[in-house]
Amino acid sequence: MGVLYDYFRAADDAAAVKLMADLDGGPVVTADGRPGVDAIDLKGIDPGVTLGQLVSLARGVAWQAGLVGEQLLCSGDPDGPWLTSLDDATRDTLASITAAQLPELSARWGQTEELAWDGPLPADQMLPVIEAVAALARRARDAGEHLYCWCCL
Repeated sequence: MGVLYDYFRAADDAAAVKLMADLDGGPVVTADGRPGVDAIDLKGIDPGVTLGQLVSLARGVAWQAGLVGEQLLCSGDPDGPWLTSLDDATRDTLASITAAQLPELSARWGQTEELAWDGPLPADQMLPVIEAVAALARRARDAGEHLYCWCCL
């Protein structure tokens, strides 16, 4: 079993923490959806490293620790859940990804160590993931909201 990551948008940290309380710790994404919650399930894609690799590619910079600014907002027992906020610079970078960039980003991201355990992924395999996270980031940016990550083992 891997680590679960749900990304969602909320107005502010207080709203994100309240959502966690309302959901009794999560998860945020369910098979039947949650009314009023805009979220995506990105199993195995942690914000700091794996998503950070996408952010570095979109920015045209080398990945480094701390590239994606995260702040722990709440944590459960040793197996989680945890809730972190992502910095608005990350949100804006993801929101700025254009359709023209998608093929190259997918091909390059699929070659990173975090995703290519058994060799490079097919060039288009990460397209739906990039499209989903970029769309979520655009909706958050356009609504003046922020991105959050719920995580649990």
